[in-house]
Amino acid sequence: MIRRPGIAQYRACLWPGTKEASTYLSVQFQPGPYYHQPKSKTHLFAEHTSHTSLLPFHLACTPMLPSPPAISPARLHKLVTSQQDPLLALELVTVTSPTTTPHPSTLHSLLLRLARRRDHLPHALALLRRLPSPPSPRLLLPLLLAVLRLRRPPQLFLSTFNSLFVSGPSPLPLHPQVLLRLLGVLSSTASHFPSALHLLRLVSSRLPLPAPLVLAAHNLLIDAAARSGHVAVSLSLFHRLRSLHVSPDADTYRILTQSLCRKAQVRTAATLLDEMLHRGIPADPLAYTTVLNALCRKKQLREAYRLLCLMRGRGVSPDIVHYNTVILGMCREGRPLDACKVFGDMAESGCTPNAATYETLVNGLCVSGLYEKAETYLVDMVGKGLVPHFSVFHSVIKGCCAVGKVEEAAQVMSWMLDLGVIPHVESWSSVIRCVCTDEDCTEAVLLQLVTGRRHGSSTISSSTLK
Repeated sequence: MIRRPGIAQYRACLWPGTKEASTYLSVQFQPGPYYHQPKSKTHLFAEHTSHTSLLPFHLACTPMLPSPPAISPARLHKLVTSQQDPLLALELVTVTSPTTTPHPSTLHSLLLRLARRRDHLPHALALLRRLPSPPSPRLLLPLLLAVLRLRRPPQLFLSTFNSLFVSGPSPLPLHPQVLLRLLGVLSSTASHFPSALHLLRLVSSRLPLPAPLVLAAHNLLIDAAARSGHVAVSLSLFHRLRSLHVSPDADTYRILTQSLCRKAQVRTAATLLDEMLHRGIPADPLAYTTVLNALCRKKQLREAYRLLCLMRGRGVSPDIVHYNTVILGMCREGRPLDACKVFGDMAESGCTPNAATYETLVNGLCVSGLYEKAETYLVDMVGKGLVPHFSVFHSVIKGCCAVGKVEEAAQVMSWMLDLGVIPHVESWSSVIRCVCTDEDCTEAVLLQLVTGRRHGSSTISSSTLK
């Protein structure tokens, strides 16, 4: 390889006979494997001075050397990656381009190195346009992300994107994966979210994008705006889909209903569910769950039950999650009897209750003091092979002891032992305080409980309880 010419060499080319010229003549060029050493220094100087007036500045001041022989792409890759200066690596690729086709990994590495600095970015874009084939998303995406990571305002990224895909001399095809990835990165940061909106407006208005890609891009930004609490931005993007003649899908409505329910705008969310029905979009069960939960939290239990009944007419069969949401909301507001009615509707519709359904209902009945009805549902639960949590047993035991039904409390305690559920210490204390009138009776009751468990007995004799 030859030594790159410096300022003194350029001056020697322009002003022959000066001190710089004599210095330039004394330069010893190092012969490399790809270049031949000039025959004489005088011939080299004469060649430069004869072409100075005919060639451009950078060509007139550079030694005229023959083309390098062809080298392998692997050797070129090693030379390029070993150079610390990316401009020198770019010069290696340019010099060997007539005889050697670089490997894609070589160009990939060089492009990323050039894109990491703002002053080298024009070289990266020029090299990108010189590629023999359109770059793949695996090359474009890291390049644009590297530009985005520059500590500059997002306008640099937007101008780079615009020159590559929109208003450049030969715009590159925009891959859907590249667009969605860039929008996701921009929308993940609050300071870059306006740039994401600008990018979406740019591509949707200037490029002929397919409708599924436009919908996916809008859904991504609608979700990002909703998660950051900007419901107005989400609604504006939702209405913009209509201006683009793109129909929203079930995911769009689900994202909007969830964001509206977080902001306690339940009526608007319910209106969106009605709009889904009129547009013929298949209903999303998760969207109905979100609205039902929001109605219950706002204590609008009548509207929640009404929506639960309307779901069947809208082609959505309420599942266990929908029923449990309404039952929990009613029990939380002290209306367990209405929850029992929903439980009956659940059985009529063919939806089998699970352990969470029974536990919610039993706890709600015990809180309201309806211990006998709670015990009935507990017996039904155990009869269906469901093992309740110890807290459900404790609620029934504590309630029975509070109203003086000691035998029922002892019966429930025996069920716990038979099912292998370890009673809580408060459950033992509640039963013992009701059974024993003095401390001497405590040991006898505990002894009979243990011996009865050993012999497989599921009850405690009424004589002991008396």
